[in-house]
Amino acid sequence: MKPDIRFGPAGRPMGYKGKTTQVCDYIKKVGLDAFEYQATYGVKISKQSALELGENAAKNDILVSMHGPYYINLCSQKEDTIKKSVERLVQSAKAGEWMNSYRTVFHMGFYTKYSPEEAMKKCKDAISELLEKVEALGINNYTFAPETTGKKSQFGSLEELIEICRSFDNFTPTVDFAHMHARSGGIIKTKEDYAKIFDKIENELGLKSLHCHFTKIEYTDAGEKKHHILSDSNFGPPLTPLLELISENGFNVTLICETPYLDIDALEMKKEYSSILRG
Repeated sequence: MKPDIRFGPAGRPMGYKGKTTQVCDYIKKVGLDAFEYQATYGVKISKQSALELGENAAKNDILVSMHGPYYINLCSQKEDTIKKSVERLVQSAKAGEWMNSYRTVFHMGFYTKYSPEEAMKKCKDAISELLEKVEALGINNYTFAPETTGKKSQFGSLEELIEICRSFDNFTPTVDFAHMHARSGGIIKTKEDYAKIFDKIENELGLKSLHCHFTKIEYTDAGEKKHHILSDSNFGPPLTPLLELISENGFNVTLICETPYLDIDALEMKKEYSSILRG
């Protein structure tokens, strides 16, 4: 069976002015096939609207994911912050189930004064609490997808996320290649660099599918600074080697565009991928 490769925007497309519940009509019309709903400032969508979005996505064969709120820190030094973070993730999972989101993406938090090992323990304790609450509410259709982070002060290296996903059911990583590039000081340059990431995920988690984000990124010694458009050649990581690898490695891949041009650049990504397939 041919791998399922999809492209779409992180949030409302630039050219779309209608209701969020009908956005997948537009996404299908322009030639894309994925959509990441952004609940970055809180899960505010109603049940009815979420159900309508899910129906609209199914009608158009658009794969929906959700990005949970930014205000999440599962390794905070403040127990109240962890409690609120868990509740926001519960809300995200509930809304995600309504809209039939296949992934709930989120950032796990900041180390603050904790060592990486201490932060890992705090995160695992919080996730255990999260899963208890999700189960108690009867939420069944969910997959939490913690995202690789772009700042060195954040919990969320690929190694840390693999450990989290190995430890809990219904967890799988979101790989943000730009974040990994920025966090490492610009390490992603070739197809082989991308292959190491895919191989690590396959070897350590047994996965042959990947939800991921892509943008060109500016960074400092501390990590991520600013997202840039796809055509900005001054910044990495490079797109073409990634698309070449995806065309070869048999993974199912959903690639969400996080450049400032969202759907415009997502379509450029899909066009380049199609060109690679044609040879």
